[in-house]
Amino acid sequence: MGFWIYMLVISLFIPAAMLGFGILFFKKAPKNINFVFGFRTPLSMKNRQTWEFAHKLCGKIWIVCGGVLLIAAVVAMLFCRGGETGYVGTFGLIVEIVELVVLIVSVIPTVVALRRSFDRHGRRIK
Repeated sequence: MGFWIYMLVISLFIPAAMLGFGILFFKKAPKNINFVFGFRTPLSMKNRQTWEFAHKLCGKIWIVCGGVLLIAAVVAMLFCRGGETGYVGTFGLIVEIVELVVLIVSVIPTVVALRRSFDRHGRRIK
Protein backbone atom coordinates (compact mmCIF):
# COMPACT_ATOMS: atom_id res chain seq x y z
CA MET A 1 0.00 0.00 0.00
CA GLY A 2 2.92 2.34 0.73
CA PHE A 3 4.27 2.04 -2.81
CA TRP A 4 0.83 2.74 -4.26
CA ILE A 5 0.59 5.95 -2.22
CA TYR A 6 4.07 6.91 -3.41
CA MET A 7 3.10 6.32 -7.06
CA LEU A 8 -0.16 8.25 -6.58
CA VAL A 9 1.75 11.25 -5.25
CA ILE A 10 4.27 11.03 -8.10
CA SER A 11 1.48 10.78 -10.68
CA LEU A 12 -0.08 13.98 -9.31
CA PHE A 13 3.11 16.03 -9.67
CA ILE A 14 2.80 16.97 -13.38
CA PRO A 15 -0.92 17.86 -13.21
CA ALA A 16 -0.37 19.90 -10.04
CA ALA A 17 2.55 21.73 -11.64
CA MET A 18 0.47 22.44 -14.76
CA LEU A 19 -2.40 23.70 -12.64
CA GLY A 20 -0.14 25.85 -10.45
CA PHE A 21 1.89 27.37 -13.27
CA GLY A 22 -1.26 27.72 -15.36
CA ILE A 23 -2.87 29.87 -12.69
CA LEU A 24 0.36 31.83 -12.24
CA PHE A 25 0.81 32.45 -15.98
CA PHE A 26 -2.86 33.27 -16.55
CA LYS A 27 -2.92 35.88 -13.81
CA LYS A 28 0.38 37.53 -14.69
CA ALA A 29 3.24 36.76 -17.04
CA PRO A 30 6.73 36.84 -15.52
CA LYS A 31 7.80 40.45 -15.11
CA ASN A 32 10.86 40.29 -17.34
CA ILE A 33 11.21 38.50 -20.67
CA ASN A 34 13.93 35.98 -19.88
CA PHE A 35 15.56 32.74 -20.99
CA VAL A 36 15.03 30.94 -17.66
CA PHE A 37 11.39 31.01 -16.59
CA GLY A 38 8.16 31.20 -18.57
CA PHE A 39 6.80 30.28 -21.97
CA ARG A 40 9.98 30.73 -23.98
CA THR A 41 9.83 30.54 -27.75
CA PRO A 42 11.54 32.96 -30.15
CA LEU A 43 8.19 34.57 -31.04
CA SER A 44 6.88 34.79 -27.48
CA MET A 45 10.05 36.60 -26.45
CA LYS A 46 9.91 39.28 -29.19
CA ASN A 47 8.21 41.92 -27.03
CA ARG A 48 6.00 42.41 -24.00
CA GLN A 49 2.78 41.98 -26.02
CA THR A 50 3.75 38.54 -27.39
CA TRP A 51 5.12 37.53 -23.97
CA GLU A 52 1.86 38.32 -22.18
CA PHE A 53 -0.31 36.83 -24.96
CA ALA A 54 1.60 33.54 -24.80
CA HIS A 55 1.46 33.29 -21.02
CA LYS A 56 -2.24 34.11 -20.79
CA LEU A 57 -3.18 31.50 -23.41
CA CYS A 58 -0.76 28.86 -22.13
CA GLY A 59 -2.06 29.49 -18.62
CA LYS A 60 -5.65 28.82 -19.71
CA ILE A 61 -4.63 25.62 -21.48
CA TRP A 62 -2.57 24.38 -18.53
CA ILE A 63 -5.37 25.11 -16.04
CA VAL A 64 -7.77 22.95 -18.06
CA CYS A 65 -5.25 20.19 -18.85
CA GLY A 66 -3.88 20.15 -15.31
CA GLY A 67 -7.36 19.87 -13.79
CA VAL A 68 -8.39 17.08 -16.14
CA LEU A 69 -5.11 15.21 -15.65
CA LEU A 70 -5.35 15.56 -11.87
CA ILE A 71 -8.75 13.87 -11.80
CA ALA A 72 -7.74 11.30 -14.43
CA ALA A 73 -4.57 10.37 -12.54
CA VAL A 74 -6.45 9.76 -9.29
CA VAL A 75 -9.09 7.65 -11.05
CA ALA A 76 -6.46 5.73 -13.04
CA MET A 77 -4.36 5.00 -9.97
CA LEU A 78 -7.43 3.72 -8.09
CA PHE A 79 -7.57 0.86 -10.61
CA CYS A 80 -4.25 -0.51 -9.43
CA ARG A 81 -4.80 0.03 -5.70
CA GLY A 82 -3.74 -3.03 -3.77
CA GLY A 83 -1.85 -4.47 -6.74
CA GLU A 84 1.64 -5.91 -6.76
CA THR A 85 4.56 -3.49 -6.73
CA GLY A 86 5.56 -4.30 -10.32
CA TYR A 87 2.03 -3.75 -11.59
CA VAL A 88 1.59 -0.49 -9.66
CA GLY A 89 4.99 0.76 -10.86
CA THR A 90 4.29 -0.06 -14.49
CA PHE A 91 0.82 1.45 -14.34
CA GLY A 92 2.18 4.58 -12.65
CA LEU A 93 4.86 4.89 -15.33
CA ILE A 94 2.22 4.73 -18.07
CA VAL A 95 0.19 7.43 -16.30
CA GLU A 96 3.33 9.61 -16.08
CA ILE A 97 4.16 9.13 -19.77
CA VAL A 98 0.61 10.11 -20.79
CA GLU A 99 0.84 13.20 -18.57
CA LEU A 100 4.21 14.14 -20.04
CA VAL A 101 2.84 13.81 -23.59
CA VAL A 102 -0.12 16.04 -22.70
CA LEU A 103 2.27 18.58 -21.14
CA ILE A 104 4.40 18.72 -24.30
CA VAL A 105 1.49 18.71 -26.75
CA SER A 106 -0.33 21.42 -24.77
CA VAL A 107 2.27 23.95 -25.93
CA ILE A 108 1.28 23.57 -29.59
CA PRO A 109 -1.99 25.58 -29.47
CA THR A 110 -0.13 28.54 -27.94
CA VAL A 111 2.56 28.44 -30.63
CA VAL A 112 -0.10 28.26 -33.36
CA ALA A 113 -2.09 31.14 -31.84
CA LEU A 114 1.07 33.25 -31.59
CA ARG A 115 1.85 32.65 -35.26
CA ARG A 116 -1.72 33.53 -36.27
CA SER A 117 -1.82 36.69 -34.15
CA PHE A 118 1.70 38.11 -34.64
CA ASP A 119 4.13 38.36 -37.56
CA ARG A 120 7.70 37.09 -37.22
CA HIS A 121 8.80 40.46 -35.84
CA GLY A 122 6.22 40.39 -33.04
CA ARG A 123 3.79 42.89 -34.55
CA ARG A 124 0.09 42.09 -34.17
CA ILE A 125 -1.51 40.89 -37.43
CA LYS A 126 -5.16 41.42 -36.56
